[in-house]
Amino acid sequence: MTDPAPDPVSVWHRLAGTRVLLDGFHALKHALRFGAEVPVAVTTDRAAALALAGELAPDLHDALDALLAEVPESTYTSLVPRPHPTAVAALAVRPERAAHLARLTRLPRSTPVVVLDHPRNLGNAGAVIRLAAGFGATGVVTTGTLDPWHPTVVRGGAGLHFATAVERLAVDELPPGPLFALDPEGEDIRGLKLPDDALLAFGSERSGLSGELRARADHLVSLPMRPQVSSYNLATSVAMTLYHWSATGGAPHVP
Repeated sequence: MTDPAPDPVSVWHRLAGTRVLLDGFHALKHALRFGAEVPVAVTTDRAAALALAGELAPDLHDALDALLAEVPESTYTSLVPRPHPTAVAALAVRPERAAHLARLTRLPRSTPVVVLDHPRNLGNAGAVIRLAAGFGATGVVTTGTLDPWHPTVVRGGAGLHFATAVERLAVDELPPGPLFALDPEGEDIRGLKLPDDALLAFGSERSGLSGELRARADHLVSLPMRPQVSSYNLATSVAMTLYHWSATGGAPHVP
């Protein structure tokens, strides 16, 4: 006799706290596309979720059909901190740190590493990871106390943590490569070509670059900004810088 399939809710409770929460259909879609190991996924409406897959991710329809388990809405809401409009949630295995560190430090690098120096806003950090994945950046490194794998950051990143190497490091542990730090007093970025192996560093939303990172920087770079405008949003600054890198010779990396 074949053993019955394990109850998905029991599996969820056993794994919760040790796995990465994928909040919503798009997070699950991106994680699967980039090779995440997903032991359990639930939804309140399998038919609706699979119809969404047929529309937005036909490449994953069969995988989602095999993976998704339907649960009552009350059960779903008890499993997640904040219900998602798509009523889909999953748990994924976090990639091994050693593999990420090997990827970040491997030379030559064909795409930059984004460094967030003491970021404070979880949503901004998630948006940056989503941007970095879209541009094919080698990885996103944070310094300071913010956990780049916090559930709110993963939610903001729409599951694209699995498309790039995301780790927290001290400044003296940063990967090799020329460090270009964004600073209002730096050289105008429009006159520069950012190398593919660059570290692109951005200070915190409130206090800018730390003294430690500023001392480590090889170049200070500024973004064009109208006088009397104090700053850009962190994700906006990263987007502008990655676009400049891409437009002046770099390109999104295709594995």
